[in-house]
Amino acid sequence: MDFWESDDLAAHRDAARAWADANVRPEWAAEQVRTGCHQTPELHARLAGDGILGAGWPPEYGGTDVDLDFARAVFDELARRGVEADGWSTTSMVAHTILQVATEEQKHAYIPAVLRGEMLIALGYSEPDSGSDVAAAKTTAVRVPSDGTGAPPGGTGAGGTGASGTGASGDWVINGQKMFTSTAQLASHVFVLARTNPDVPKHKGLTLFLVPTASEGYACQPIYTLGGQVTNATFYAGVRVPDRARIGGVDEGWSVMKVALVYERGFGSSTSLEQTLARDLAAWARAARRPNGTAVFDDPLTAERIGRIAVDEEVTRVMSLRLGWLAQRGELPQIEGSMRKLFWTETIQRHYSDALDILGADGVLAPGAAAASGAPAGGEFEHDFRAAVVTTVYGGASEILREIIAERRLGLPRSRRA
Repeated sequence: MDFWESDDLAAHRDAARAWADANVRPEWAAEQVRTGCHQTPELHARLAGDGILGAGWPPEYGGTDVDLDFARAVFDELARRGVEADGWSTTSMVAHTILQVATEEQKHAYIPAVLRGEMLIALGYSEPDSGSDVAAAKTTAVRVPSDGTGAPPGGTGAGGTGASGTGASGDWVINGQKMFTSTAQLASHVFVLARTNPDVPKHKGLTLFLVPTASEGYACQPIYTLGGQVTNATFYAGVRVPDRARIGGVDEGWSVMKVALVYERGFGSSTSLEQTLARDLAAWARAARRPNGTAVFDDPLTAERIGRIAVDEEVTRVMSLRLGWLAQRGELPQIEGSMRKLFWTETIQRHYSDALDILGADGVLAPGAAAASGAPAGGEFEHDFRAAVVTTVYGGASEILREIIAERRLGLPRSRRA
């Protein structure tokens, strides 16, 4: 199937560029690199205010009439300018999960608030003793009598109404710790996976809760990573939430997690359909000169390596378009999401290794060294090389994804015990 601009993005690129010119400050990209926070609140508010976050969502849940392809073109333009929106990525994953599994009252309470930009949701899955094996979670949630306040789990961010209709009463008290809760320092809520039944196999005693970060007993601590991004450890010491903060059935959290992980693996690794390494590297290689005066790009091996990067980026784009197509048809792109995440993260690590080989010694100059030494692209290549290291871990390690593809698509037997 030929996807070359058949997704109608081309018709919207000029408008998306004009929107970005009017709404995106040039210093935001550098600020995200400097702070390690890949979410800009002012940008998020503008995307919500212009209806871009609501593009493609059902109107009954707050979806807007903004063309979905225009919204995609805007995120592509943001990627070209080096501006990321990780907080929207995680929020969108949770909102899509709510759309699939929550009650109607919860959908109407939470999704419109998300699309208005009032709720920003971080993912509370991994723990210090369980990274990709999220089902081994030790964070607990225990049902207790209601404290009588009737406070909604969403606060003003969920329209002040909360979400009921779960068929149960009482509150839950959550205790434990989560790791790598990215964007939690800005989030209004964390989507927390907790153990509600310790007496059953690990996949059967889990439940998910949408926990406000304003809750008493909640705390957030930054973690500084090799890639420059600041993620977080989050702590839950007697955090109380009403039962209507529960998403999905009691002890049925693994079924909800399977839906959430589909969206994380399919869409979480890139907000945009655009990958720009081949373009940026080719631009540098055409301008840079060898000692003999020839352009770096004139070396056929260099040109071939950049060409391979461009091919892989296009394959990733096409796989992303397929995920979007399946989602628009109302289908859950289960195996396709794992395939896309595995391919993209494995190749991007090779891409940046190739980039540093092509750049030579100057390629390892960090962004902070750019002004004094003239680091290529302001140190962008070195920064992205470090950031690529973790991509094969988050959203499921490559080994886990290979097992999913082998078992569910190829029909091969399980290679490990549960």
